[in-house]
Amino acid sequence: MTHDVLVVGGAGVDTTVYVPGLPLPYADTHTVPPVIDRIGNTGAGVALGCAALGLRTRFVDLIGDDPQGELVRRALGGIDCAYGAAVAGTRRSVLLVGPDGRRTALFDPRATPGETLPPSLYSGPRPRHAHLSITDFSRKVFADLPGVPTSTDLHDWDGVNPYHEDFAYQADLVFLSAAALPDPQAVMRRILDKGRAHTVVCTRGADGCLVLERGAGPRAFPAAPLPGPAVDTNGAGDAFVSGFLYGRLRGHDLETAVRLGSLTGAHACTVEGTHESPLTETALLARA
Repeated sequence: MTHDVLVVGGAGVDTTVYVPGLPLPYADTHTVPPVIDRIGNTGAGVALGCAALGLRTRFVDLIGDDPQGELVRRALGGIDCAYGAAVAGTRRSVLLVGPDGRRTALFDPRATPGETLPPSLYSGPRPRHAHLSITDFSRKVFADLPGVPTSTDLHDWDGVNPYHEDFAYQADLVFLSAAALPDPQAVMRRILDKGRAHTVVCTRGADGCLVLERGAGPRAFPAAPLPGPAVDTNGAGDAFVSGFLYGRLRGHDLETAVRLGSLTGAHACTVEGTHESPLTETALLARA
């Protein structure tokens, strides 16, 4: 079977703590609502989002032989997945979420220098598209997917950290956030000038997103209104990516893909859980 989307890397467990405010004021103890362990990290979010939208999705990663790895396996049980062993264990994050839905993440990548993803996990029929998370081993996968359109999400890259450059300059479609960029358009242009990307999408939260295509000027798009109160913004960027990819793989133009991404991202802000309640294809099309 040919998959619509292959997602490489980026599953873990999020321990979510709902706190009275951010930044969290110092105290010996804060009493909080129940602390919850959930499926987390960007690759899992994109895979779950794409699958909920009806795309034939495969997910491959390295995870640990630990309770967190078992949680990942259960949460992704409805998706075609293949895993290699992560010697240091499964990635973990602690998410502090404030009353307005904003969050601060404490990320433990559990990375082992030099670890690689076995090519056998992704060497079957070529997918229509591959989305590579910025896990260190994923940077080597680009070369193993000749002719397959690729995307990546640089998240809150500052435009300087060299870790992200392999991803920024090897992907055909690049997503990133404006959160750490003093001049987003300059970084977007550099990605196009130095890399192979044809499109760069820079999300700006409630301000929508900027899109820069090769040979064209920047375009600004508004955010979709939230369908309800903001509960937890974690995972909204991954939801945006899944909605955008859905739009493009269904043959829609850029404007429609951005709109679909904005709707899925807005939905993610209004539900508890990082990735457990993605917008379905039926619900998305009803809102589009």
